[in-house]
Amino acid sequence: MAASSKPTDESSHPYDTLPNDQDFDWMISDAKFTVDTRTDFYDHSLTSRRYALVGVACSSIISCSCIVAGIITLANHGVSGVTVANLNPEIYAEAELILQGEILALALNLIVTICTESIGFVHGISLRSALASESRLRFNTNLRLLTAARGWYNPNGALLNGISTVLLIISYSSVSLVVCFDDQIMPQAPQASREYKAGVAFAGLPLLILGVALLLQVMIALLGMRAVKILTWSSSPFDLTAALVYHTQFTPATLRCMRCVSDLDTIRKVVISLWVVVAACAGWAALVMCIWDKYATGSTDVASLVALTSQTWSFLSNGPTNSIEYALPGVDLQAWILLFVNLAVVQGPLTLGLHCSELIANVIRDERQWRCATERKGLRPTMNPVKVIFTHPICLVLFVAKPFLHWMFGLSFTISDPASDGKLTMFFVIMYTSRIWNLCIALFIFGCFFTFVALRRHHSPQPAAYGHVQTLANLVDEWSPVMWWGHKEDGIPYCHAGRGRAITRYRM
Repeated sequence: MAASSKPTDESSHPYDTLPNDQDFDWMISDAKFTVDTRTDFYDHSLTSRRYALVGVACSSIISCSCIVAGIITLANHGVSGVTVANLNPEIYAEAELILQGEILALALNLIVTICTESIGFVHGISLRSALASESRLRFNTNLRLLTAARGWYNPNGALLNGISTVLLIISYSSVSLVVCFDDQIMPQAPQASREYKAGVAFAGLPLLILGVALLLQVMIALLGMRAVKILTWSSSPFDLTAALVYHTQFTPATLRCMRCVSDLDTIRKVVISLWVVVAACAGWAALVMCIWDKYATGSTDVASLVALTSQTWSFLSNGPTNSIEYALPGVDLQAWILLFVNLAVVQGPLTLGLHCSELIANVIRDERQWRCATERKGLRPTMNPVKVIFTHPICLVLFVAKPFLHWMFGLSFTISDPASDGKLTMFFVIMYTSRIWNLCIALFIFGCFFTFVALRRHHSPQPAAYGHVQTLANLVDEWSPVMWWGHKEDGIPYCHAGRGRAITRYRM
């Protein structure tokens, strides 16, 4: 550890700041680091590996199912074809149908989130190992899509990372296009009293593209996994550091221990990117209001006839509401491409902003684990990646926010693609003003929460590490399944983490 028990003038600086580069303040100590070179003293975390591979296998099954369903639909009905999930004789029960469609859209967003998180875990572990093998790994947590290993054709390199970014955006964009509604005339009814039925349907081409996007992400993640030797599958910075020390990829700086990590650059950029997304969403809503105001008094079909008021403000309601819309010509391949480009351009910043938020959540998770070293039960290096999602509040918030915010985007930027007798008839892009403001408010709350979490500082003698590998290698003098941070009984006036229970631990 890196803090002296007798504060000096230098130690009056804040200890808890978030990381990017190595802005170090070194202090000399007489501590010696104890490692057992006879056996591995870190957890290989094969359980995490099994979880990850099961998640990737499930993602592969889901992607292949989407591909098969999309191909069958296209083969039967062509590019404009849909597969009807259910038919309701109450054709005019529009509100119930819309509710069913939105529930399905939310469920699809959740499935895509689970698949991409499983794939992302494998991709992140392999990228971390690749960076370590190049002696470029600084932190346990990295932005996997915005950090790359060397080599243009490296599976963990910049080219495939860029492709993965595009595929991630396409995955969420496809969900907004999959669900639609189909009206059918029942042929068995008499000519004079034809019976109409309506139901929720799935568009074939977006379903196919969703499956292909997920499958390609799986392939990239597996290529990255095979291209590098993974020392540990644990997401714990302590298991990672112990593995790197054991395999001499990192060397603790003996006779030295570090005070803290003190650079906020990357975290500041992530926080700023979140607020840029919030500002862009507010600007989008303001632009829609300006366009509506311009065309509301005209005879065009661009603007709705209803002004934005408290009575017309809606979340899911199908009643009159303020909106603008435009139609795309035809329902052919060119129209589909144009529709996907429209969605990707608007939805892309939201997807990337939520991806960048992972850095904040995981870095705070790493630091919270490190601070367990001052508690009575001590620090346990190994962590279960599935358990962490549901027990760590920040990770849980992010996991829930991803599908929910993408679903809210789908409510705001709606693709009205009505179908008749199994085929789409036209594309309408509708932007609902109140729902865009709802999304903006949700993003504002999300941004406030993550800004508070990122900039909150712990005031304690324990130095901040935030998953910085070299810092942890210097701060831990003895690796074991349970460790504490504090003064050892040998009287050395510097703090380290290690196995010994007979130490004086700081009360935080």
